[in-house]
Amino acid sequence: MTIKEFTRKQLARSTGCNLETIRYYEKIGLLLKPLRNPNGYRIYTHTDVKRLRFVLRARELGFTLEEIRQLIGLASVSTSSCDEINHIAQVHISQIKTKIQDLSKMLDTLQKLSRQCKKGQGYPCPIIEALMGEK
Repeated sequence: MTIKEFTRKQLARSTGCNLETIRYYEKIGLLLKPLRNPNGYRIYTHTDVKRLRFVLRARELGFTLEEIRQLIGLASVSTSSCDEINHIAQVHISQIKTKIQDLSKMLDTLQKLSRQCKKGQGYPCPIIEALMGEK
């Protein structure tokens, strides 16, 4: 193996990604099928490392696997415009804002129920009643 080649285990170690996730990303096409050395072992290059890091970072930002697939496709075409990529990002930003609003409502509801809770009083507990749909 040359300096520019990695085993799957080395790829996993260098990116912090587990082996099963790498296999899965290969299976669904987010990572290209790796080359094999004469012994049949999979070998990965720095390009594979960069692509996996791209996928992992995109996942950290909450992009779906399909969105990542689209971004990879656009990144690999020299005629792609930043506008196309930005459109995907803007849609994702809108989805994040909706999730934040939903989480904020959940937080407000739980805080309100928690304030109503008479500590040490037992039942009827306003939290349990709300979860049962009685409040």
